[in-house]
Amino acid sequence: MKRYLITKAITIFSLVFACISYAQTSTENYIQSKTCLTGDCTKKSEIITYFDGLGRAKQVIAVKVTPTGKDMVTPVTYDGFGRQVKDILPVPVATQNSLIHTSITDENSANTYYGVSNAYSEKELEKSPLDRILSQANPGDEWKMSSGHTQKFKYETNAASEVKKFVTTTTINTVSGVSNTISALSIPAGSAGLYTAGILYKNTITDEDGNPVIQFKNGRGQTLLIRKTDGTQNLDTYYVYNEYNQQAFVIPPQAVKKIEQNNNTVTATILNELCYQYKYDGQDRLVEKKLPGKDWEFFVYDKQDRLVFVQDGVLRTLNNTFNTKGWLFTKYDEFGRVVYTGFFSNTATRQVLQSILNNLAANPYNNEKRSNTPFNLLGVDIYYDNKGYPTTNMKLLTTNYYDTYPQGAESVPTVLGQYTLPHTLGSSDDASTKGLQTASYVRNIEDEQWTRIYSYYDSKGRVIATKSTNHLGGYTNKDLKLNFTGLVDEAYTYHAKTRVSPEVVVKERFIYDDQGRMLKNFHQVDSNPEELLAENTYNELSQLTNKKVGSVSGSAPLQSIDYSYNIRGWLSEINKSQMAVSNLGGKLFAYKIKYTSRDGIENPDAVQFPGKSVIPKYNGNIAEVDWRAVQTLGDYPSLTPKRYGYSYDKSDRLTAGYYQNPNNPNSKENTESLAYDPNGNITSLYRTSVIENGSTIATLIDNLAYDYQGNRAIKIKDNSGNNTGYEGTAGNPIEYDLNGNMKNMVDKQITGIGYNYLNLPNTIAINLGQVTSDIATKYRADGIKVRKENTKTSIGIAGTTITKEVTDYLDGFQYYGKTTSGPGSGPGDPGTSSLMTDVSERAFEVQAFTPITIIEPGIDPVTGPITLIKDPELQFFPTAEGFYDYQKNQYIYQYKDHLGNTRVSFARNSAGALEIVDSNDYYPFGMNHLKTGIAYFAQSSYKNYKMQGQELQETGWYSFKWRNYMPDVGRFFNIDPLSEKYAYQSHYNFSENRVIDARELEGLEAVDFRKNDGFKNLIVAVQGWSGNTVKDHTQAQNRGDGSIDKTGLGALDQLSSKDTRVVIFDASRNENTKNDIGATISSFNKSHSDGEVVAVGHSLGGDNLVEKVNENKDLKINLMLTLDILDVYSDTEIKSENVSKVKNYYQTKDFYGGEKVTTSDDNKKTEVTNIHAPNSDHRSIDNDLSKKIMEVVKKELKHN
Repeated sequence: MKRYLITKAITIFSLVFACISYAQTSTENYIQSKTCLTGDCTKKSEIITYFDGLGRAKQVIAVKVTPTGKDMVTPVTYDGFGRQVKDILPVPVATQNSLIHTSITDENSANTYYGVSNAYSEKELEKSPLDRILSQANPGDEWKMSSGHTQKFKYETNAASEVKKFVTTTTINTVSGVSNTISALSIPAGSAGLYTAGILYKNTITDEDGNPVIQFKNGRGQTLLIRKTDGTQNLDTYYVYNEYNQQAFVIPPQAVKKIEQNNNTVTATILNELCYQYKYDGQDRLVEKKLPGKDWEFFVYDKQDRLVFVQDGVLRTLNNTFNTKGWLFTKYDEFGRVVYTGFFSNTATRQVLQSILNNLAANPYNNEKRSNTPFNLLGVDIYYDNKGYPTTNMKLLTTNYYDTYPQGAESVPTVLGQYTLPHTLGSSDDASTKGLQTASYVRNIEDEQWTRIYSYYDSKGRVIATKSTNHLGGYTNKDLKLNFTGLVDEAYTYHAKTRVSPEVVVKERFIYDDQGRMLKNFHQVDSNPEELLAENTYNELSQLTNKKVGSVSGSAPLQSIDYSYNIRGWLSEINKSQMAVSNLGGKLFAYKIKYTSRDGIENPDAVQFPGKSVIPKYNGNIAEVDWRAVQTLGDYPSLTPKRYGYSYDKSDRLTAGYYQNPNNPNSKENTESLAYDPNGNITSLYRTSVIENGSTIATLIDNLAYDYQGNRAIKIKDNSGNNTGYEGTAGNPIEYDLNGNMKNMVDKQITGIGYNYLNLPNTIAINLGQVTSDIATKYRADGIKVRKENTKTSIGIAGTTITKEVTDYLDGFQYYGKTTSGPGSGPGDPGTSSLMTDVSERAFEVQAFTPITIIEPGIDPVTGPITLIKDPELQFFPTAEGFYDYQKNQYIYQYKDHLGNTRVSFARNSAGALEIVDSNDYYPFGMNHLKTGIAYFAQSSYKNYKMQGQELQETGWYSFKWRNYMPDVGRFFNIDPLSEKYAYQSHYNFSENRVIDARELEGLEAVDFRKNDGFKNLIVAVQGWSGNTVKDHTQAQNRGDGSIDKTGLGALDQLSSKDTRVVIFDASRNENTKNDIGATISSFNKSHSDGEVVAVGHSLGGDNLVEKVNENKDLKINLMLTLDILDVYSDTEIKSENVSKVKNYYQTKDFYGGEKVTTSDDNKKTEVTNIHAPNSDHRSIDNDLSKKIMEVVKKELKHN
């Protein structure tokens, strides 16, 4: 119901700024937004949008934004029905000081600038009032509308017999007064087991290469089936909901296949080994879940719906990190902030713990409060009151402090001339650390040592210093000097391993242009000369086109690296001009990525590799890469480049990578060919090496056959008869623990692997009889590796030699030390790195690397007894362009390819001349080429950081943060912590088998290398009107007075992470906020086509959201949450189908708000739920429901 009637009109207005000395075109309608980049606004980011007489944008100008000070102009055009069907690329043009560029009205200027006939993306729309997209063409002649390489969209309903009808039978189980659902799954017999025609929505998106993805939804908007194909069979993932509309099961493609083979009967084995299963309580909270091949996990909540206890299958046994049964717990303060976590030793069931939390009397809401008097837990003082459950039998893992600094924190009044925020307000202070995290304590899991980290802020709430005390008593302190926009001008790092170790000081300086693009990065270690790590040059599109690295005191750089891009902004070449020059023009590496072309062979053997041809790709996959690399100075590579050609199935999984020797491209050397099951588990892998020993054919090193139990590889047998590559000619059984972690790999003589509660390997035993190796690794409770100890025992003729190698990982500073004792005549020289001796020949691919031999002074490798003790010494630490070798006082620079693989490492030697220190070529799945003689390896060397910049271990694994990868078999050996987001595939897959166009993010998920910001989710929060009219772009993202309000919806800022971008707006009565909301979502939609968008609005903020999505049907939002939407300026009807789900919370205590959200008659897809909040009024509802909204948002981003 409308309470106010307000007539809206198009208003011609101008925003006048005192610091602007030039005007806009006075005869035009426009909106100007300005972001000051300096305090006096002499440097600024300015965007002007000019509108036509109908209020539609017709030109957008980013004023003087290019490196040479030109305007970036984007014209906006419409078809005869007023629809924007073309998105024209921006054009750099000489600035007109904010005036409209009257000569740029359509795509012609862009076509000329980019040298194509279609410098725009284009949509073909349905000829109906729905304006649905039928086809989408991208910029570039290869992708234009008439090319046949467009994205196509179809909107249908299901056909008969097209979708299986899974049904659930749900009962309620009650134990100790606590209830939960238990659902059984089945498919009815006959036609009842299929959806009848026409009752499901069927939407098909076909990519530029003709690969379809089909989504089936029911009338509630719930996704029931996502169907892909590998070219020979459907890959179906079903989502099954119980009678309470809760997602009870997810059935991945391999499970669907097994069910079909079993006459559509769902067995317990299929469920447990291949399906996702969920149980809920009466408050719609997930209380139990089972991932495929992993034991059940249990969850317990307090009255505020906060997760307090978690227990997996291993924690229910005695064989875990804590050597006793129990639960991981989390405690919160009254604001829902995590204050400390730990392990609760208790054998109680989930239902018993839930009953306890349901019936707490003394502290019913289970909050912790800060206390000036600490309680002591296992020798650690905790400055909280310990009133939240549990209060006893705890082992502490992490502690967080907010608002004020805990006892022991150093007082830091200034940092590099910048005042820090006090934690209590004085008479002259207007801000404090209230609401900010001040300290974090993290325990080592494997011992009782702690890392303590304190954070210090400037007056704007930005971190300008951190002080970290490590578990050895040393420290890493960082001071930052920030400019007006928050960019780092100077950074100082002070590091010492222990209290008595010498301090290492690292200073960095950064120089930017007027728009914040980094131009120079200087680096200095201790009192050594300052080094110019990188000097960057950009084109008019702000793309990095040249980087000069390695210059001292104005000397010539070691290398000048050029970068080229295609029209879609994808990296296409490195050192393009030098690829065809015999000596590479002084460069060490040249690289070319081919997407839509192929220069090499299509298939080296169509009989051996049927259906695996290299063809041009238009969906972003890479068809070929060429490279030339100098391996030894003065010895230049063949003018014909090395080359890999790639083939894919229709799910974008790599099926073959054909290496083409410059002198014999059809030799089939260094080739990998693979086959998969429907879940993407590798079922066979064929791998060759080089031609050798007088042969005329490539050496077959691997012909692997995989046996699976569910997704677990229980046997990998190498039928090549060659121990090079994977060593499993015997195909010994592989065992797993209750969490799905691999426990051994006898083929590699790895007899045991133990894990901590984070499922990170902390003990590894390798046994070759007379030579054994025991590797113990320590981690912090946040997953950071802090130490690795490799103890090697060699039984020789003269006796036993024990060598212990220790690597310490301290905030990027890597140390190495060694202790050796014994007669010294065993197999392998105890004075050399143990990595290259017998124990590694099975676990580690020796033939891929040249060992770095370290002969210790005074050691006789033959006679004994001998004893050596070498304390760990600092070896190296990372820089923005590679590493700093502390032992040699040398900067290491690196050429990397598009995936971050280290290709060529180089440096300036002691004489000041260029030298090459390491060079690597890789198979598609990441194993190094064999017998090159130029790839090096040694314990705790920067040269071990190779594939995707990760550290290669002595086991032959690459150690990502959360999982370890085996490049010889192409799999991780434990379950993906984010596997529920990728239920359509096996959770042991590496990078979704998209190993050519995606990087693995910390062992969690594949990230398309073209999306360089790393975000997968966007949260847009629009708070209610603050009482101030927002005037410009800067204030639109803050409150009207410029301050940031992080209460209510502002608390969503806590979800900001490397995966999730959070943008918080203040609602407005003019168009500014709406335009900024639209631009933010639109930009994310375009650059992250598979990203998730959640929009949340309170009061007028909800109105802003609804109005914008109704105006712009191209905006795609997965979930919209509105809180007591104020229906003043528009109605509350969702007219467009661009919003998947809406949850509207409303109140009836006062006359504000109280509106329910509806959909228009022609919107059949948006799922709307209206929820009454009886205890809230209009002003309090955002604060009252803040925690609830937080959980809803987190759940949406987790399950989609």
